[in-house]
Amino acid sequence: MKNIQFSGHDTVALAEQYGTPLYVMSEDIIRDRIESVKKAFEEAGADYEINFAGKAFTNIAMCKIVDSEGIALDAVSKGEIMTAQAAGFPMDRICYHGSNKKASELKYALENGVGLIVVDSEDELKKLIQVTDELDQDVNIMFRVSPGVEAHTHELIQTGTQDTKFGLPYSLAKDIIVSANAQPHISVVGIHCHIGSQIVDEVPFIAAADKMISLYQDIRNDGVDLRAINLGGGFGIPYLEGDEYFETLKYIPKLVAHVRTICADRDVPMPKLIVEPGRFLVCEAGATLYTIGTVKEIPGVRKYVSVDGGMNDNPRPALYGAEYEAVVCNGKESEKMEPYRVSGRACETDTLIDSAMLNQPQVGDILMVKNTGAYNYSMASRYNRYPIPAVVLLSGDRSAVMVERESYEDLLSHDRVPDWLK
Repeated sequence: MKNIQFSGHDTVALAEQYGTPLYVMSEDIIRDRIESVKKAFEEAGADYEINFAGKAFTNIAMCKIVDSEGIALDAVSKGEIMTAQAAGFPMDRICYHGSNKKASELKYALENGVGLIVVDSEDELKKLIQVTDELDQDVNIMFRVSPGVEAHTHELIQTGTQDTKFGLPYSLAKDIIVSANAQPHISVVGIHCHIGSQIVDEVPFIAAADKMISLYQDIRNDGVDLRAINLGGGFGIPYLEGDEYFETLKYIPKLVAHVRTICADRDVPMPKLIVEPGRFLVCEAGATLYTIGTVKEIPGVRKYVSVDGGMNDNPRPALYGAEYEAVVCNGKESEKMEPYRVSGRACETDTLIDSAMLNQPQVGDILMVKNTGAYNYSMASRYNRYPIPAVVLLSGDRSAVMVERESYEDLLSHDRVPDWLK
């Protein structure tokens, strides 16, 4: 009757030690994933850079892991930049991304030595020019471009189509970029695209690369010394057993060879290739542990288990129908697998998993939901005034808190009462 293990640790023991709901992250898996991407590029002989997409999972300890691996950080907000600063992360290895940046945020990035800014729009460029003029400071930038490529993924996580809030329209990009590079403090060093998330087919990635290389060539022909193409991330991982997934480590050498051939045919310099994996590096490195509080059978209809978390700590099923697998962690004398709907405790329908095959779940058992390392903690909310769970990091046989559990006092700490209500 052995309990379920995660990254070499007894999950029931982790739940007893740290409480539930609990995010658990494996440093060993994260480092292995980072090293595998490095190896794929190095064996392909490419000039490359890996930017960890911090939006997937960011905190001070995670920034220290990224720093120690020698890769860059893709930050999309002042808060993510400040988190990296608190970790002592080198500012020149931060790529400041995101849409609709404020002038004050751009100024903060420049004053604190952020190495690269990805400009998302003409209006953002105007703000950046004004800030660089005020500070009399030079900056290296890339432009995000929407290549008009449709990736076969959920419509809410497609980001590279023609109709998108992100980036410059492909047809307008060249003129805007050439004009920007003529500004006194602006150096355009590359172009960027990101076509979506959880993509399992290499065809749209190659199509996007083709379009970006054509744009790269056109801009260079107009006198701009572009040196890099950032092809984003979005590499799909298997959330469920049998899911299609993107074979990232096989794709990288194909991508390098494809770009090398095209550049040779067109007699243009091979650019540095940049990728932004987030989910690929951390998703399968994470799990969430819950305590089962209710087991309910509606005769002839369905069986339910309800846990002490839900859409607060994992909003993805509610946002776009994301699917997960779960397992009862407590050892059982026998196996009797039956379908259960796994429900959260928020005052909504709050279905975490519509139908999970579980082995004799009982009140008090620990339930583990797999593959929750990406976009779970980072999207967590305080709906119904439930505190955000703790995050525990596993490394070898060690475990320690990397984010403290939020207290109920924390929930109240920013409330204020106007004078007329006192």
